[in-house]
Amino acid sequence: MAQTDEFGEELADFVRRVSELKTARAVPADDLPTVLDAAIFELDHVAGQLWPWYERLSAGGPPGVASVDRQEQQLLKALFQRVPVPVALVDRETVVRRLNFAATSFTGVRAGYATGRPLTGFLAHADRAAFRSQTAAVARGEGDRSLTVHVQRHPSVPVRATLTALRPSGEPRTAVLVVLQPASSRVPPDENVPGPLPSLTETTRHAALMDLLDTMTTALLSAPAGDPSAVLDRAAGVLHGRFADWVVADSGSARLTRTTVLGPFDGAEEVAAVAAQDPAVCPLVVEAARGGSTALQVRPEDPDAFGRDTSGAPVLVRANATSLLCVPLITASGPVRGVLTLFRSGARLAFSMAEAQAMDMMSRHIALAMNER
Repeated sequence: MAQTDEFGEELADFVRRVSELKTARAVPADDLPTVLDAAIFELDHVAGQLWPWYERLSAGGPPGVASVDRQEQQLLKALFQRVPVPVALVDRETVVRRLNFAATSFTGVRAGYATGRPLTGFLAHADRAAFRSQTAAVARGEGDRSLTVHVQRHPSVPVRATLTALRPSGEPRTAVLVVLQPASSRVPPDENVPGPLPSLTETTRHAALMDLLDTMTTALLSAPAGDPSAVLDRAAGVLHGRFADWVVADSGSARLTRTTVLGPFDGAEEVAAVAAQDPAVCPLVVEAARGGSTALQVRPEDPDAFGRDTSGAPVLVRANATSLLCVPLITASGPVRGVLTLFRSGARLAFSMAEAQAMDMMSRHIALAMNER
């Protein structure tokens, strides 16, 4: 019991130090690196001292202190959420397990959406390979790492990512704690994002997304009753052109059927070839229907990810797809009703995480309309 009391005192001291660090936003920009070093030191203290100590207490403590240990574990989780710098807990593949409040504001992605998706999806494409490699090295026990990356939401702002290994209680594999902080400017106190004002380009894209959501809602509400195929056709028509160069719709659950293919207006031959393809030979479509999760790829590395057309050519190559979204049509309480796949090609901007979030929302609305009509 004495060890538990001592642990509680150490934890209380840590809480006080975190409270002091919360005032970091008020310091001048030149002094921020010193404060950031202190915050990282405190996180390292949790990873290297408090967490193993807690594991030892949990493994050897008597049943009477189980409730106290649970309270302390909850407190550690609360501290993770309240740390005043953006922090994420990822696995060796960079898949997000936890994202604290500061990180959700910093990246512009809610924690529920980020969990289960790679953190590299929030970064500029050029930084992803290096970030994956450094994360894997830290997870293998090769020591802490630090590198400069760029968050997709603000690609012009360099961000310092500091990686340290952490072994969560009761789990066989090492996780990686990631601390993000602008390399050249501090996070504004009210917004927690690098930069006081959104750019004109970002504002324009956000307005276009809101307009798209409104148009999609109108189309779904006015679709003919009792005809799920008509609902899917209308949704594809809304997305084609303004949101994606290609829209491929596959309907069904146990057995998918290709129902709609909309592509370039001067590519009738290519559209016909994709329309004749069996969805069962499209790995992305099969995985989306089986797993029920959205796939976002920028510059797809595997040319066969969407299978091949009837001539034997990879569809992604023939469509000149530079980015794609593959979205299952599923409600919270029902089976997958189909899969929508969107391509952008040529010099068009790649799909962003914000657009993937919007498409994820629209897919649930489409599935609801298909169920009710």
